[in-house]
Amino acid sequence: MKLFYGWVIVGAAMVVTCVGFGAMFSLGVFLQPMSEAMGWSRTGISTAALFNFLCMGVGSFFWGALSDRIGTRAVVLIGGVLLGFGTVMASRAASLSQFQIYFGVVVGFAAGSLYAPLTATTTRWFTRNRSLAVALVSAGLGLGSTTTAPLARWIITNYDWRTAMLVIGDLAWLFIIPAALLVREPPAGATDGRPAATASAEGELTAAQALRTPQFAAIAFTYFACCAAHSGPIFHMVTHAIDHGVPAMAAATVLSAAGLASLSGKIICGLVADRVGAKRVLLTGLALQAVAISFYLGTRELSHFYGVAVMFGFAYGGVMPLYAILVRDYFGARIMGTAFGAVGFASTLGMALGPVAGGWLYDAFGSYFWLFIASSGIGVGAVAIAFTFRAPRALPTVLAAPSAAH
Repeated sequence: MKLFYGWVIVGAAMVVTCVGFGAMFSLGVFLQPMSEAMGWSRTGISTAALFNFLCMGVGSFFWGALSDRIGTRAVVLIGGVLLGFGTVMASRAASLSQFQIYFGVVVGFAAGSLYAPLTATTTRWFTRNRSLAVALVSAGLGLGSTTTAPLARWIITNYDWRTAMLVIGDLAWLFIIPAALLVREPPAGATDGRPAATASAEGELTAAQALRTPQFAAIAFTYFACCAAHSGPIFHMVTHAIDHGVPAMAAATVLSAAGLASLSGKIICGLVADRVGAKRVLLTGLALQAVAISFYLGTRELSHFYGVAVMFGFAYGGVMPLYAILVRDYFGARIMGTAFGAVGFASTLGMALGPVAGGWLYDAFGSYFWLFIASSGIGVGAVAIAFTFRAPRALPTVLAAPSAAH
């Protein structure tokens, strides 16, 4: 039986997102050792994460639109080279501002070339198993945290933070570039067992029309609030555990536990979404996320950190692939790169808030108490916004003449 090539796309995308986002998300592990070694404040280092997500947001929109024109393979190749360059140069930074530019701006912008374009391409390969395929691509993000955090912590312990960051940058080149060469667009009509729908049959909007719809605004604002809620707790998870007496290596494995839980959350929620719909699963996951964040207020021991990490990881991991499914359901395949890139831009604005806000709140109050209070409240807000989603079948009523979709 011949392997459907869409699953090769999924495998390549998992490798790319695992290595690429593992490199970017590893900054939380570097936070404490870099602060001690260089004398830089947690707020200053966390600002690099702010730049990460702001630039990734701009990059998601830019690279997503570019992938609709020149193809995802070229976009991921360029982005992979740029991401490795930024990480390697950050490992040699002599000042905080240099580090913020290389790791924050360059790595962040490069990371925008990975998830949104690869997710858009994956949705074009699949019909029957679309939610599962997108969930597996998104699972690469969880694998990145699970594998990179302990690796970085081990190298830091045995060498220093510069060596660890240099190795991670080299690994980005080693894995992303070959994986990108496997990416290609589906032939006309090639899907996983069902005929591909035409643009007119799906009633696709143009990019300009899509960005003006209430559906786009609802998805974008929900994605923003969802990411604003979980970005701070994820980034400061390791340092928060260390502050409560957890050994550094054990604290890094707490982040790995959250990453593993997010991996299972993506797969399980993807399977369920294929059967009951993405909106129902999203609402449940967002509610669970808000509750899990509030539990951090009572964590003091290692076992508690593991328990909350598993619950929290499952929740934030489970909801992440669902936004791509909703965008595909509402706006179709033809402008998927542009539409999901624009939604991704909103999400990265939310991701940018948590790390720097957490660093500022810690420096101001000496704890992460107010970070978890604010994050949980924003998580509740994400649930409220998600309730406003309309059914995708209502979309064709706002379409212009059929010729506008071509």
